Amino acid sequence: MAKGESISGNGGGDGGGNESYTVKGRGVVSRSKMVREVKQGLHPDTHVLNVNGVEYARNNPNNNKPDNIDD
Repeated sequence: MAKGESISGNGGGDGGGNESYTVKGRGVVSRSKMVREVKQGLHPDTHVLNVNGVEYARNNPNNNKPDNIDD
């Protein structure tokens, strides 16, 4: 599956949170599906972040390149 740099957040949620993500070579994936896939270990270098009870996909910290999924 996709590594962190292949995933982009699409925004659209309350307060600017991502309601969907674009995965290179796959297209748009809903937030809930992306979170489920990350929990299943299908996206290396990505983890789940819980903000006020809502789970989001985020890239693991990487100091070498600016490839973080948008907040």
